[in-house]
Amino acid sequence: MTVMEDAAPAGPVATASRMAWAKVNLTLHCTGQRADGYHLLDSLVVRVGVGDALHVAPAEILTLTISGPRAKGVPTDARNLVLRAAEMLDAGAGRGAALHLVKHLPAAAGIGGGSADAAVALELLSAHWGVPLPADTARLGADVPVCLTRGPQRMQGVGEILTPLPPLPACHIVLVNPGVDVPTPAVFAALTDKNQPPMPDVIPKFANFAEFVDFLRLQRNDLAAPAIARAPVIASCLEALSDAALARMSGSGATCFGIYATAKEAETAAHRITTAAPNWWVAAAPILVA
Repeated sequence: MTVMEDAAPAGPVATASRMAWAKVNLTLHCTGQRADGYHLLDSLVVRVGVGDALHVAPAEILTLTISGPRAKGVPTDARNLVLRAAEMLDAGAGRGAALHLVKHLPAAAGIGGGSADAAVALELLSAHWGVPLPADTARLGADVPVCLTRGPQRMQGVGEILTPLPPLPACHIVLVNPGVDVPTPAVFAALTDKNQPPMPDVIPKFANFAEFVDFLRLQRNDLAAPAIARAPVIASCLEALSDAALARMSGSGATCFGIYATAKEAETAAHRITTAAPNWWVAAAPILVA
């Protein structure tokens, strides 16, 4: 499955639409923990060309409808980050809009689905209502600020320190999620050493795909071991991606990814994995390298 765009829904005519691209942590180093309990991270984050689609149309009141293959169980009330983003931007002014979200990304999967949706909601409604983006978007979630960026980012602190990186070599990715719930707080709590080394001070500009992969192989996802201990099927996902140049878990799981040099290699791997494990969510897409 490769999702690059989505048609607007039936109903009010959408005046604007945007894709909420999945966020992937190619690396995730846990470098400490603050006194308030928040964990300090050092992560190389990219967006990939698979995601949800959000459409906005004029309306007197604020509403949210949801469709798509992953719509089941997604709330349409204040628990949804799209509505929370809209309410943050509206700041009690009572503005209206008809929002329609087409869900393709699995929830709570370590690829920032809800955060990407919230980021796109902020961008669309900022333009629709003619109001500026709020400065404190991290209140919606630690991944929202990085989902508001373009191009690869180095994400540090608790997610608030973002450093743009040079464009990456062209490459493709296969995402695999086995459909298990791996709560982020539980994974962090099971991490015994929360003071691991960060990435190098300077992340180099990569001349080619091989250099990029060689660098990634020297990095880590410190949450992989505790996540696998809680959900051993994650190890099966990584094994299914063993033909990739690099296979790793994203975020706190359970989604894993494999990096491939070409679209054909990625699509072939995605087809093979889907055939072998039809109940898993599998997507092949380009990494958005710039």
